[in-house]
Amino acid sequence: MSDVIKLLPDHVANQIAAGEVVQRPASVVKELLENSIDAGATQIQLVVRDAGKTLVQVIDNGNGMSSTDLRMSFERHATSKISSADDLFNLHTKGFRGEALASVAAVAQVSVKSKREEDDLGSELEIEGSKVLRQEPVVTSKGTMVSVRNLFYNIPARRKFLKSDQVELRNITDEFHRVAMVHPDVSMSFTHNDTPLFTLQPGNHRQRIVAIMGAKTNEKLVPVEEETELMNIKGFIGKPEFARKTRGLQYFFVNGRFIKHNYLHHAVSSAFEGLLKDKANPSYFLYFEVPPDTVDINIHPTKTEVKFDDEHSLYAILRATVKHALGQFSVNSIDFNQEQQYDVPYDLAKRGIAAVPKIEVDPDFNPFQETSPKPGSGSRAKNFSSTNPQPWEALYTDLEPDTSRLTDETDRDGRTGELFDQQEGEQRHIFQLQRKFIISALQSGLLVINQQRAHERILYEKLLRQLTVQNGVSQQLLFPIKLNLPQEEVEILKHLQADLEHTGFLFKSLEHNVVEMEGLPLELKEKDVPQVIDAIVSNEQQQLPEQRYSSVDSLAQSIASGMSIKTGEQLSGEAMHHMVDELFACKEPTLTAAGKKIFIKLSGDQLNSKFD
Repeated sequence: MSDVIKLLPDHVANQIAAGEVVQRPASVVKELLENSIDAGATQIQLVVRDAGKTLVQVIDNGNGMSSTDLRMSFERHATSKISSADDLFNLHTKGFRGEALASVAAVAQVSVKSKREEDDLGSELEIEGSKVLRQEPVVTSKGTMVSVRNLFYNIPARRKFLKSDQVELRNITDEFHRVAMVHPDVSMSFTHNDTPLFTLQPGNHRQRIVAIMGAKTNEKLVPVEEETELMNIKGFIGKPEFARKTRGLQYFFVNGRFIKHNYLHHAVSSAFEGLLKDKANPSYFLYFEVPPDTVDINIHPTKTEVKFDDEHSLYAILRATVKHALGQFSVNSIDFNQEQQYDVPYDLAKRGIAAVPKIEVDPDFNPFQETSPKPGSGSRAKNFSSTNPQPWEALYTDLEPDTSRLTDETDRDGRTGELFDQQEGEQRHIFQLQRKFIISALQSGLLVINQQRAHERILYEKLLRQLTVQNGVSQQLLFPIKLNLPQEEVEILKHLQADLEHTGFLFKSLEHNVVEMEGLPLELKEKDVPQVIDAIVSNEQQQLPEQRYSSVDSLAQSIASGMSIKTGEQLSGEAMHHMVDELFACKEPTLTAAGKKIFIKLSGDQLNSKFD
């Protein structure tokens, strides 16, 4: 039998290795932007076409490369960032593996122009599938321009599994934000299909965050700052009242590098304990500085997962720091300059004092006298006689339980249950329990309905009809509603605009960080608009691969979830009757669109068993 183990050809090995670094267009954007930062660039331009599938181009004014360095930069494991294994524990740059450009060149058509300041001419290099096509001198400005075209052109299977342009563009935007927020001193721009999405001027961290997330973000930020021997923390947390269900605005940066860390996230969440609404997530933009030898960033190819030497201490420091910042915010929200007086309503203040109160004293009252004073012996005895109750005492006389009627009724024929029997022709008994459940009497027992899930099912089927038939009815607003949202969320709403208008939404404008609406679906209240929009965006952002719903079905679910009556809302008897009737008129009244149970039945036998 012949030997079966063989060495793979170089181009196959390169394509396999590239899969660890280059997973999608956003991976290319991350590596190229980080290279520009490491090169000392103060101006960076990102140009993308077709969500990076056709073109990803990064232009910077950094140090540039010589012709030899340019050729060497595409060799695997060739880098200027480290020279020995010890350097891995003292990293001060973004890239250090020497795999980024080599991996990109293995799965795309790449051209690079670069020039150093001291050189008269720059150099241009073209590589396709790891093969160098040409390299020649070229006239270009100081810095580097990298153009990556037709990603995965030589691996059709990988290209086929890329997501839609909208999803891939959102991932690219996320990577752009992560680099931009940690380097506010660098001027950065982002253009997609010749449309400028971001133009960021140099500034401080707060200005950069506001420039990316929208002007309204400024009022939502609480500064955080702490210096210890183990770590220095700076940044901002979002005020609790602005917490949202989405987890998009959560950023950790360690030594200028974006990371994901569930343990530290839990530290922040626990600091917000008791301050957030149900299922709301805190927002934070936190920058950590730790000694390079106390953190290992070489445990994952994307370098977004790190390992700290003393995670428990960092957890405690972070939690205490966030709690302290929240405490200072709460104190600062109190106005100590306000005059120390009661705020009297204006109408009451105008009335003045109607009459001066009179003080009556009983001169014959003896506190040491054990027996009650004789009737008529003084004004106090006259006014507080037990035989003549005062008017306020009469308010409580009717609250005494009248047990005689109950006893007579329950004892007669020994049939207590007849008090609650529903007579034919009468309206069915229905009431609300804990402002969460609707309880309705049945001939055989009780029907317990979850009011939020029931309303969600009713709205879901109604919205699904509107999205399919396109006959949504809108209520016009006297004054348009304006919402300030991050740019990527506005882009999501643009993508869904046509479907949303079928449900009754009318948009006046969708530009930059502002969404302006002049019409809403009939069932939607103005105060619930931010929550509904948040639910729509959150559902669209998640877009899980295993999701079994169509886009229309998914949109109907998210809108219905945001518009539905929530636990804690009190309903009138008429509203409860109407909801029950509408629920059982649905095609599927037993389950929500997500498959959750809407109601249960309790039979008489089940109730009787509780008293055994």
